[in-house]
Amino acid sequence: MSARLSAADLGFRVRGDDEQSLFKWLLASFLFGKRIGHQVAAATWRVLVDTHGLDSPCKLRGCTHAQLVAMLGQGGYARYDHSTAERLRLLCDTLLEQYDGRVLGMLEAADNRDDFERRLLRFKGIGPVTLEIFMREAGPALFGHGP
Repeated sequence: MSARLSAADLGFRVRGDDEQSLFKWLLASFLFGKRIGHQVAAATWRVLVDTHGLDSPCKLRGCTHAQLVAMLGQGGYARYDHSTAERLRLLCDTLLEQYDGRVLGMLEAADNRDDFERRLLRFKGIGPVTLEIFMREAGPALFGHGP
């Protein structure tokens, strides 16, 4: 795994018309945006998505805090497991409550790319690093050009 994670490293491609790929990339960006090794973040993403099928906000939000903590630990993401589990649940809550559970819903609500990025930064647990990771692949897919 390279220091610059890509969706291809995880076995999929981010497409601007594919909600599932956008959410999977948001989840990957969220995990990789934390101070944790890339190998651990990738392994944890695989546990969540490949092993447990948590590829949508509804599916992820259906897990209890304890279940998420266990899955994060299974991937080796133990250092921040409780806070990350809570922030993942909050991320899904916000997507579900404000954007119909869709990254594309956030795109539809945004006036432009800058507004979309501001909306992402309002999610608890998403800061500039996570935003940069997410927009590196989602930006061109959603807006048709690079960052």
